[in-house]
Amino acid sequence: MAKTALVPGTLDMMILRTLALRPLHGLGIADRIAQVTHGAFDIKPGSLFPALYRLEADGLIKGAWGESQQGRRARLYTLTKSGRRQLADNRKSWARAVLAVQQVLEMNRP
Repeated sequence: MAKTALVPGTLDMMILRTLALRPLHGLGIADRIAQVTHGAFDIKPGSLFPALYRLEADGLIKGAWGESQQGRRARLYTLTKSGRRQLADNRKSWARAVLAVQQVLEMNRP
């Protein structure tokens, strides 16, 4: 599948959604997003880690040092209560935006 550019704001939402499933380390988050999107989104460390630091500073996720599945020391991120609320809000906003764009794309009148 061809790579797709991220719409501004979607990376944070995808990180929050990914962490809603289980705690993961940074590269695990990127791998999961690539897997779910069948490679359409290839999140590079230069985008991922600033987003993780920002989400943590905003109190939406919490990082703690732990061990990856490969037995390596890694910073594992979990979704906070505030992060769950933000994700719910993001999902509603995204659904409205998708519907609005879809309506424009499907207009039948010139």
